[in-house]
Amino acid sequence: MRRFLRSKGALLAIIQLIFFLACDSMAQNGTFRSEFIENYIGNRFQQQAELVKKNRDIIPEEVRSLMADAMSGDKTFDQKIYLLGIANAMASMHKHWNGDEKPLLEVETLQKIEIEKEKKRVAEEQKWTKYEKGIGNFLMKEHLHQMEAKGLTPVVFPHWVHRAWFKCKVCHQDIFVMKRGANDIDHNKEGKQCWACHNNKTAFNDEGNCERCHLAGRPEADRLYDLSKADHAKIKEVAVRLGAEWNPDKLLEGKIPVDRYGYINWIELKNSGVFNPIGFLEGVDKDSTNEVKDDLILFESTSPSVNNVVFSHKIHSSWIKCSTCHPAIFKDELGGNDIKMTDMASGKFCGHCHGKVSFTFADCHRCHSQPKGEPASGALSRHAKP
Repeated sequence: MRRFLRSKGALLAIIQLIFFLACDSMAQNGTFRSEFIENYIGNRFQQQAELVKKNRDIIPEEVRSLMADAMSGDKTFDQKIYLLGIANAMASMHKHWNGDEKPLLEVETLQKIEIEKEKKRVAEEQKWTKYEKGIGNFLMKEHLHQMEAKGLTPVVFPHWVHRAWFKCKVCHQDIFVMKRGANDIDHNKEGKQCWACHNNKTAFNDEGNCERCHLAGRPEADRLYDLSKADHAKIKEVAVRLGAEWNPDKLLEGKIPVDRYGYINWIELKNSGVFNPIGFLEGVDKDSTNEVKDDLILFESTSPSVNNVVFSHKIHSSWIKCSTCHPAIFKDELGGNDIKMTDMASGKFCGHCHGKVSFTFADCHRCHSQPKGEPASGALSRHAKP
């Protein structure tokens, strides 16, 4: 535990906590706690020994106070471990110099309990990650306790399979807001959300079909996240019924193409004639989904070693509605958006879709493909005046 506390990350975190801990200790046991931490960080062993010996009577209570602080409020695992680590160091020195081992046994017991709880939490979380990785799927487990009470596991929503049948604009934004967690999906929204299609007409409904969606943890879910196990015959059957196309015979070596990050290459699938999704649902005004912009915008990279970007409105607007991006994500004017990679990484601008459902922007050359110094024919510079 001493080695853990003295690691670089732990020391930084401890330093950040000093002010809080010092203020807290002033209210409880004077300056002992803050002096202890300062000595510990500064490797002032002689001063530490004198401090611990001098304050032997208050150390057991101070260790328990640190334990209580660790377990109070809504602290993260890391915050708890940092505080318990300080308590452990204090109790260890108390045992060594004052001969009292009881506080150390108490804090070590609590540390073991918290570490075991965190292991279980991480294992539970990692159990589901395979369903979402890379291909745009997501797991619906917000109401996990209610599901478990009914003997059900989370819903695996196979985003990539639906994308094979429908263009993005079919569902977004009219049926689902294109933001994870923003739709509050439940079973009481007849004719809306999933039930816009799952109505026993376009697709099966939820009556008696719980396990067709609540698939997480079951072998049947493998085909929804492992592309090598995809049920192409079933995908094609549904596509034909909907009026879409899925032609697995045109897949190179029978494999769905993915990039080096595991994202499906939908452009390659489209260009090779593997799929042709529908762009609207029955009864929906076609004109409301068919608007396509055909202009290009040149984004000049500020780095001399990184290529420029030519953004195609045609590619994007053929998949999604203009209103999905404008004006909520991008201001609808040339030069009106100060787009940075750091913002994308936090889910803004292009990061609203890329890195989640669309290919990740970490695949630099998918976007930065226009060599510097070469003219981009027909492209408008984002710095140009409208």
